[in-house]
Amino acid sequence: MGWFSRRRDSGNGRPGRSDGPQMQIDRKAVEEHLRAFVESKRGVEAYVEPATSVTTTTIVLIAWDGEWTRRAVGTPKDGFGISQKLGVPVYDVNQTGYPNRMREWSKRRRRGDA
Repeated sequence: MGWFSRRRDSGNGRPGRSDGPQMQIDRKAVEEHLRAFVESKRGVEAYVEPATSVTTTTIVLIAWDGEWTRRAVGTPKDGFGISQKLGVPVYDVNQTGYPNRMREWSKRRRRGDA
């Protein structure tokens, strides 16, 4: 099953985990994806999500129509920094929650309307 191969690199040349709080993040790829989303949508806002026992800190970008994308960023500081670099408003999801348009878009997409 590979349980032990998922552990962090302990100096034996094996790669680290590809998921979870200790995952390695390709910051360039993340920033390119987020920038492409911002440039192709209107009214984008960013929401920084806290790390959990299963995931690292993530950022969700939500467009005016509710379409959204999520990427791992590592730390809250990274999330706020990337958002500022992209020039979009940024919020702490623990303080604001998610906008209803995100849920509505997801609901429409499940029905095949989005």
